[in-house]
Amino acid sequence: MAAITPDVIEALRKTATLLKESTAYQWGHMGLCNCGFLAQQVTRLRKDEIHTRAMQRHGDWSEQLNDYCPASGLPMDDLISEMLAFGFDIDDLKHLERLSDPQVRRRLPENRRNLQYNVKEDVVTYLETWAGQLEEELITRVRLPYLDLPAVPA
Repeated sequence: MAAITPDVIEALRKTATLLKESTAYQWGHMGLCNCGFLAQQVTRLRKDEIHTRAMQRHGDWSEQLNDYCPASGLPMDDLISEMLAFGFDIDDLKHLERLSDPQVRRRLPENRRNLQYNVKEDVVTYLETWAGQLEEELITRVRLPYLDLPAVPA
């Protein structure tokens, strides 16, 4: 599961916003798909740079994640390493590409659980729901110190 950090949550929310505002979403383009939009946010690479890296090896994001080797020296593996170092894991990225994480999907209203992985609005819903889940988990972990304040006179 993704690291529960403000940076990860912010990346998911910014990705959802950018995707919502974009007219360039293309599920079949490695830099403009579900993971591609998140990769742009995390790595600051342009969509064409991500796509070029991905085309040096076969397969879509899921296949590239299956073949990932941090020591390969391949530019796409370096990109994946950067995303992992940021706080995502391989399964997070595989789930994002297919909108398939069971924990995220359970949080959706019953009438919205039939997401299509290649529909921009569904990807936005998934990203926002995922960010909300992580944010709630982060809040439950916050512990404030007990403050022994003087009583206020009545």
